[in-house]
This record gives sequence, C-alpha cells and structure tokens, in this order.
Amino acid sequence: MTLKIGELARRTGVTVRALHHYDSIGLLQPSARSDAGYRLYDRHDIARLHQIQALRRFGMPLADIGTFLASPDARLADIVDRQIDALTRQIAEADLLRGQLAQLRAQLAEGDAPDLASWLTTLEQMTMYDKYFSKQERERLPFANQDDAGQAEWRAMVARAKAMIAAGTPPSALEARQLGQQWMIAVERDTGGDPDFMVRMIAMQAHEPELRAHNRITPEVEAFVLEAFTLSRLALFEAYLSPEEFAFMNANYRKRSHEWPGLIARVRKVFEAGVAPGAPPMQALAREWIALTRSYAGDDPATHAKLRLAYENEPMLMIGSWITDEMKGYIGQAMAVAHGRPA
Repeated sequence: MTLKIGELARRTGVTVRALHHYDSIGLLQPSARSDAGYRLYDRHDIARLHQIQALRRFGMPLADIGTFLASPDARLADIVDRQIDALTRQIAEADLLRGQLAQLRAQLAEGDAPDLASWLTTLEQMTMYDKYFSKQERERLPFANQDDAGQAEWRAMVARAKAMIAAGTPPSALEARQLGQQWMIAVERDTGGDPDFMVRMIAMQAHEPELRAHNRITPEVEAFVLEAFTLSRLALFEAYLSPEEFAFMNANYRKRSHEWPGLIARVRKVFEAGVAPGAPPMQALAREWIALTRSYAGDDPATHAKLRLAYENEPMLMIGSWITDEMKGYIGQAMAVAHGRPA
C-alpha cells in the first residue's frame, strides 16, 4: 500500500509543503512515483517520517536529523521508547496538578480559607517550570528546589550587580569580573551541571516575565554580568595570544557566544548515549564546534593550538562551560577525527 503526498499530509498532519521540503533536502524521499509522476510513500517512508517528526519534537534541528538517521545507532524502537517516556511524564504531571486543584477546591467548598495568594504563586511557579521541565527533571534541578540559603545567595549577587551598575563600575573592573565568575559557578551548580537545563533556563528567563519578577534579574543585570564574565575569560586567553590574534578574538568573541550552551547540550546527549567520537552524529557536532571556534579565533591552526594550551593550563576557563573532564576528552577525540588527526 502506498499513499500520495496529499493523503499522507491529511492523515499525519504534516503539511504538503513540509513533505516537499523534506524531499528537496534528501531527508524523506518517496520510494516510488506513479506513472503520472506523483510521489508515492510506502510503510518504510512513513516509518522514517515518524522518526523525523519525533526527533523534531525532541528539539533536534533538521540539519542533524539526516545525519542521525544515517547512523547505525539510530533505532526506531529507541525513539518510540522516548516518546512513551515523555507521554508518561506528562500524564503523571497532569495527575499531580489535578490532585492539587481538587484539594484547593475541597478546602474552598468547606469554607476553609487557604492563603489563596500562596496557592496561586505556587501554581504559577509550577506551571512556569512545567513548560520547560518534566517532574523528574524538576526534582534534579536545584533552581526549582532552592532553600533559603540558596535564594539569599542569589539575592546578594543580584544586589551587588545592581550596586555596581548604579555606581558606574565597568564590567572590566576586577570586582565585576569576580562577580561574573561567582555567578557562573552558581548557575552551573544550580542547573545540576546539565547544559540542557541551562538552555531551558535561558529560555525561561527570556520568555517568562514571572521569573524575572521573582529573581529580580533584569536584562541590564544580565548583560552586565555576562560582559564581566566574558572579560574574565578574555583576560585569561590574552596571555597566550599575539596582539593581533587577541584583537580579532576580542572583536568577534561575543557575536555567536549564545550558541555555545545549546551545542554543548547536544554534545552531552550524544556522549551520554555512548555515540563514538568518530560516528556521524558526533562528527556533525564537531563540525559545528570547529565553525564556532573559527568565528572568533580565525582559521590559523597555530592560534587554535594556543587556545588548546590555554584550556589545558587555565582551569578557570572551564567555569560555566558545563563540560566534565570525561566530556573534554571525548570532544578532543572527536575534534581529532574531524581534523584528520589520530584520535
């Protein structure tokens, strides 16, 4: 049995335009065509479409899906298992919320007057985190379970940043750079050392006004601390580079720095999945890594060698990287393969 593109679109909810695009980039090409030239999709094509749509829901870019599916490590059963796990988490979370609302409703029906503001604040916070984290992930996310001491630490850092801004302290000042490092150490700790959690916390901070109202981290504070942290890193690199190399790095370092957390999170996923450093999924990420590095370091291999030496000699450069020693070795092996060197 085969389906024409229009029927496939109608039955799957994937637009004809998307299917045409998948065909044009070689991601999903129909197994046959009719005598009239119509695309015909068989069960193998539909199984591949299932994989593509599932991987898109998990956040994998289209550019990486083709590479992933070409890998011998890609199995449809594993993808279906992940979908089942995600749905199971969603059902459990919905049951939890329903139970809490039923309890509130029962109290109100009995004339008991709970602290409604507290209930609404709790539900608001829970709903906000629900958009980005599963119940199990929230249990592992220190940000979502901070005690009074943890909250006090963050309030103190935010207050220090605001005081520096009010006093006209530049981000290049030693005290500002030290705050930037302390801030990133706390962020890495309070995201459980998981770069994927960091990516989602960045999205929450950008799209959830309630979070900014709660943590008081204004865009101005965020920008000040990030620049101070960036300058602390650049100061460490400067000792290893020529004036010309450092000038290029200083001019370009910030332009694509926002791409690093997402890339590191994707690298961690393939690392934890046991994908070999030389396998296609990791090599695709290695090429992204090399391109990002070149964007601020240029194309001279000698400059890249100096940066590697800086990372080896300056442990402070690992602050806020979410890269463990094991991951560092794994990334090094993948880079060696990508550059054609012995792993």
